[in-house]
Amino acid sequence: METLLVDYRFKVRNLLSPPPVPGNIVIVAIDEKSLSVYGRWPWTRSLQAELIEKVLEGNPRAAAVDIFYPEPESPEADMKLAEAAGRYKDRLVIALGVEVEKGKKFSGDTDDIIYDMAIPGIENTGYLRSVEAYRVLFPPAPIAGAATFGHVYPLPDRDGKLRWEVLYVKYGEEYIPSLALQTARIAMGIPPDRVRIVGGAGVMAGQVFIPTDKFGRLHINYIGREGSFIFKSAADVLSGSIPAEFFRDKIVLIGTTAMATYDLKNTPFSANMPGVEKNATVVANILSGDFIRKAPVYVDLIVVLLTGIAALLIGQRQKALYLSLVYLALVAAIILANQALFTYYGIRVNLLYPLLTAVSEGIFIISCGYLAEEKRAGEIRRMFSSYVTEKVVDELIKNPDMARLGGERKEVTVLFADIMDFTRFSEAHAPEEVVSMLNEYLGAMTEVIFKWEGTLDKFVGDEIVAFWGAPMEQEDHAGLAVRCALNMVKRLEELQRKWRAEGRAVLDAGIGINTGEVVVGNIGAEGKKMDYTVIGDHVNVGARVEALTRKYNTRIMITEFTLNRIRDLVTRGVLYRTNISIRGLERVTVRGKEKPVEIYEVGFLTPGTASRIQECEKTAGAPTRDYNAGLSGSREADVPLPGTDVA
Repeated sequence: METLLVDYRFKVRNLLSPPPVPGNIVIVAIDEKSLSVYGRWPWTRSLQAELIEKVLEGNPRAAAVDIFYPEPESPEADMKLAEAAGRYKDRLVIALGVEVEKGKKFSGDTDDIIYDMAIPGIENTGYLRSVEAYRVLFPPAPIAGAATFGHVYPLPDRDGKLRWEVLYVKYGEEYIPSLALQTARIAMGIPPDRVRIVGGAGVMAGQVFIPTDKFGRLHINYIGREGSFIFKSAADVLSGSIPAEFFRDKIVLIGTTAMATYDLKNTPFSANMPGVEKNATVVANILSGDFIRKAPVYVDLIVVLLTGIAALLIGQRQKALYLSLVYLALVAAIILANQALFTYYGIRVNLLYPLLTAVSEGIFIISCGYLAEEKRAGEIRRMFSSYVTEKVVDELIKNPDMARLGGERKEVTVLFADIMDFTRFSEAHAPEEVVSMLNEYLGAMTEVIFKWEGTLDKFVGDEIVAFWGAPMEQEDHAGLAVRCALNMVKRLEELQRKWRAEGRAVLDAGIGINTGEVVVGNIGAEGKKMDYTVIGDHVNVGARVEALTRKYNTRIMITEFTLNRIRDLVTRGVLYRTNISIRGLERVTVRGKEKPVEIYEVGFLTPGTASRIQECEKTAGAPTRDYNAGLSGSREADVPLPGTDVA
């Protein structure tokens, strides 16, 4: 997983700050064009010798042939290649094949050729954990004695991608340098005796230190996809289309790129990079000193430790709802910091472990917090779901302090809605039809109450009781209640049109609203039946006002207490989406109150008419009706309303 994350870091780096393409490194490719002109691969070594001659005639700083020759071809062809290699031995490196197999080691006599090419200086031998070859695929005698060699053993990761360059391979007691290392050494003008291995740390080539892991592997700093370097076709070199002077002072690598040659490598950028371009990349890394340096293990441990501490501190002070965003920010910070080190400084710090630390701690802490919140939310939901709307429950869960149980005095607005002549309707229709229409009516009215953030107290037969201002604080509770009533009337008119279209009877309803201080809380028998409800004189007034809607043949009636809370909204024309009229009716005497209560009718106005308020008559001698007398015979008493004095 970490190596896959490295691949993504490479790709992001190339989006943010792509590395420059070396202008002094050229690949002479035996490509499809070359095969079409000079025949299929492998070419005769005489032709390959001619290609080498044409390149080296241009006097490059160094040249490498990424082709190895484990078997003889013919004495004439082998000799031509040996002559070309021997003529330019100080500037030419030829690939050497080695075979590696776990558990196998070379135990014979070391050939003189190995001594000539081996790295002479070794330090910290106790830290060496190098790859060990048990066999070297030497070229035939004429070539073997005439050339400088470097191994081309690839060591891909478990997913098949080639991310490392094995800078040296152990063979017997000697260490064979890689083709790229030999080429870079020659290009820098460093003699073989000034190269030494520092076990567990890297390779010193003159004054240049090349960092490696304990296995002697260099982390390849790929420039990009295949084709990132300067490529020239071998066919053009052989034909003279590219003059020899083109290669002056350059580093030239000769290798195959045609699909039929099967020398393609899987890299973080591509699965089709020619092996010769991989070697060119390593040479470029060494010459420029642009290495990917793996951070020491203790740095990875410190990063993991700091990440864990940060994740714990974050989890102490945040609610579960916000923790996800905070932990995402932490993960993003880890990724950005890691990517910045990789992109701009070439430092590879382990990314997987801090990510796993942050994610695992985050999941654990969020889960614990979530479970605690769920437990608290479940308690609130059990307490309130039977008498408040889902929206109110959700708000109480977000703010548990609002879910105080027990009685408390609060100013609220109560709304009573009752179907007119429901008893007569019930007697005249089948029970199934009565229940069907009642459910449809109650469902529609409940939706409207929920829309206007009301608390549905109860259904008492065909009557609806709702209130605003508790358990949540609602500054505009009177305005919400009146808006809800107006909306209920509109919704009822829609139902009436529907019922008439269906040929069914039509129901109508009256709505009474009052505002005042009441007692709010859980009321009932503890452990058996508890309801969150409102009680008090102002609740009784609301019930009686609703009953008077029959007498005045109106649908909505409010008291002076409610009007005082919404007066400014009405005069400014912002109470409802259409203009309304509030007309004073009379003053009535309410049981339990010495002062008469003014009642008002609320109705809709035609479009274009400004909202208005017509006050009740308040002159001396104005009639004051006895509320209870006015109620007699005008309100159905199908089911007494709990908490009221209605007989």
